[in-house]
Amino acid sequence: MNDYTKYSIDPEIKFKHLEIIDILKLIEECTQKWQNISLCNVNDSVVRLAVIEGEFHWHKHEKEDEFFFVIEGLLLIDLEKKLIELKPNQGFTVPKGVMHRTRAPTRTSVLLIEKSSIKPTGD
Repeated sequence: MNDYTKYSIDPEIKFKHLEIIDILKLIEECTQKWQNISLCNVNDSVVRLAVIEGEFHWHKHEKEDEFFFVIEGLLLIDLEKKLIELKPNQGFTVPKGVMHRTRAPTRTSVLLIEKSSIKPTGD
């Protein structure tokens, strides 16, 4: 099983420019424990919706920063020497090259913004 299957990461962009994206409806439609949907492109970045419960593996992105914004739930971001707790309406950027792991003790919805060149499972 590859990481895209294990975590249900869909790299295909779902919405074009000038289309309305109903985030709450998309969250309601998510049925798996770890779903990541690529919503749209903004310049050379991609906006993703993650609806997650459980933990991701430790990884890093050598060339790309990664921004997390919690919609609902609680997102824990483990860094090598620090734990970040994000509650609804809070955001955090993990700089490129920083080893990290995300965890959600309960169902959590997060918007991510990252360069479209990023490999979501890490380098």
